[in-house]
Amino acid sequence: MIPSDETLRLGKLRYYEILSTPAESAFNQIAQLAAEIFDVPNAGIGFQTDGDIFMKAQVGSSIGLPLKNDAFTFFASSPISSPEGYPIGLIYVADTKFKTAEEQQLKMLRHLAGMVTEKLESRIATRRALRAYDDRLHVLVHDLKNPMTTISLQSELLGRIPGINDKASLIAGKINAQSKRMIDNLNDILSVARKDAHSFKPKKAKVDLKEVLDEVKFNLDLALKQKKQTVLIDIETPVEIFGDADKLKVVFSQLLNNAIKFSPKGKEIKISHQTAENEVTIAIKDYGVGLTEEDLDKIFLKFATLTAVATDHENTYGLGLITANALVDIHKGKLWVESGGKDLGTTFYVTLPIK
Repeated sequence: MIPSDETLRLGKLRYYEILSTPAESAFNQIAQLAAEIFDVPNAGIGFQTDGDIFMKAQVGSSIGLPLKNDAFTFFASSPISSPEGYPIGLIYVADTKFKTAEEQQLKMLRHLAGMVTEKLESRIATRRALRAYDDRLHVLVHDLKNPMTTISLQSELLGRIPGINDKASLIAGKINAQSKRMIDNLNDILSVARKDAHSFKPKKAKVDLKEVLDEVKFNLDLALKQKKQTVLIDIETPVEIFGDADKLKVVFSQLLNNAIKFSPKGKEIKISHQTAENEVTIAIKDYGVGLTEEDLDKIFLKFATLTAVATDHENTYGLGLITANALVDIHKGKLWVESGGKDLGTTFYVTLPIK
């Protein structure tokens, strides 16, 4: 079943994790600035859900959006849209006194709407990167428990060997005590991680990577249309592995979105795959701005400054590839990139174990 535009719009709104959240100073300041620009007592930022409006910021009246209140005689607004073009809310100003909005004021209101989108994007990019790094750390901690448990058991058995001398028994006891203390510390870290709503362990099940890529492509359809780009998924049969579908969608969304941003209008992006005995490699190739050798050396570093610039001046936060890399690592896979140089395109490769 193909999702409707409304389903995709609501999905994007949920993606931002903004609904039902408390007030935040950044949004409050944008609403306050809107009120000052129009010299009105009321302003706000609201997000349209599937049946109501969630007010994230509000200056003045606490009644709700002015369009629900006949007491307001002046009202001006600008839609808040995601980078792909989904309308998710609006920023408004209102007054009980009659007045006329000037074009310059309306233009500034549109700029403020763009600032809200910018804040949403940077906010969720930071959250996802932190979660991915936390998840990777917790997986490493979990993996470290196994050898530590083995050391603890073996040291305990060593201390019980009949006829062992006192010095060897003392050393075995110390090893056992230290390893148990480390295991307890690791368990404490994992206990906190399990209380998080976002479990660090990949929820592995049979996943068809072709279906994942088709969904990712569909969800980025508006962004592709805006730049008149096409995505060719050169995969004709199911490519099944055991993995976490949700985390893999994040990985490929980040990589395909990256290809869109750094490719000129009208270009094609090609996705292909290769299957080896125990692993699958997905390649996402674009014909965009390319990467220099210096870029290749630091592309997976946080907030790295690269020579590559998005072709339509899209925002980049330096966290998307970091997030993707961490989530691939959780799957015991590998993410790497190749490029022939400036203006020669880029290919990202994701290798994942089949089981």
